[in-house]
This record gives sequence, structure tokens and C-alpha cells, in this order.
Amino acid sequence: MSEPKKKIIFFIDDEPQVRKAVSKTLQQIDNVRVVALVDAESCLTELRRIKCDIVITDVNMPDMDGIALMKRIRELRPQMPILIITGYGDVPMAAKAFKAGAVDFIEKPLTEESLLPAVRAAIDSLPPDDTPDINLLTKTEVKILRQIGTGKSNKVIAVDIERSIRTVENHRHRLMQKLRVKNAVELTKVAINMGLATSK
Repeated sequence: MSEPKKKIIFFIDDEPQVRKAVSKTLQQIDNVRVVALVDAESCLTELRRIKCDIVITDVNMPDMDGIALMKRIRELRPQMPILIITGYGDVPMAAKAFKAGAVDFIEKPLTEESLLPAVRAAIDSLPPDDTPDINLLTKTEVKILRQIGTGKSNKVIAVDIERSIRTVENHRHRLMQKLRVKNAVELTKVAINMGLATSK
């Protein structure tokens, strides 16, 4: 039986000692590789280069803060689990983080007790290794795949997303290429495995 692939965690914080300490703490989780990054731009650059599974980012960073970074990541990787950390946590900030799509909000100082369970929960929420990577898909493709998974025709999808039938057909073709499937039945099955549709 082959060993499961390592889960790659991006950790972004502008303080060197925090990056070092948190990277060491995260290595206690089995089968992970931690990539520690200094700022939001470094994260976005690496995301285009490396397949990442989870992002953990500080809120307070120079140039681009963690909430703004999260919104940019959502454009690149719509389903990426993102955890937000902050030394200045308050209820409005937490609400803003969750509204932007964070799966968890953790206050500093980070401890093993607060960080590790949250990261393990995010890892447990990831699809199985043999499920095609949903992060390869654009927001439009995810939207169309969700509708394909519920059995809608190209004509109905075209009306729903206000595009031409030809555009939907092109998207469907690209989805089949990206997800390495040969027909509509397999595409529907992938949508169900990704959690975008439910089997009847």
C-alpha cells in the first residue's frame, strides 16, 4: 500500500520567530510539509507554483493583510481551507474573517492546544488523495460542475449563469480535461466525490 501524499501547509507571518516556532509545532502532525512565508505576495507566488492543501495566515502584515490575502486566495483556489491567526482578536474581526471564508480563527499566542486541533480538523475536511483537485477549477467551473452534478442540461445551466450554450459546452469540455474524465456520468460522479452534489 502506497504512503499517502504529504499535505502541504503554507504558514504566513512576518515575524521570523513566530514562523520558526509554528513550523516546528506543525511538524508534530503526521505526513505534513510546512512552507513558512514572510508575506502575502510570497504566498500568492508560491500558490501558483506549488499545490498547497491548507493556508494559515496572520491578519496583521505589511502591504496586504490576512483578510485581503484570503480574498485573493479564494480567486485562485476557491475551496482552499484557510485559517486566520491574530494577536489582536475581536468579535468584528472574527466575523469579517469567517464572512471572507476562513474555516477557523485563532488568537495568539499560538499554543499546541489551540493550533493543532484546528489544523487537524482542516486536514480531515480535505477530499481523499485520489479525488481530483478542486483547487484547479475556477469559480465558474465549480459553479457549472455543481449544476452538472445535479443533472441540469447545458441549456438550463446557460440560463442560470447567463452565458451561451456554447460557453457552457466549452466549460464542460475543459472540466472533463482537468478532471480526467471521459463522459457526463464520470463528471457527475466527480462532482459528488468533491461534495458539490449529492447522490440520489
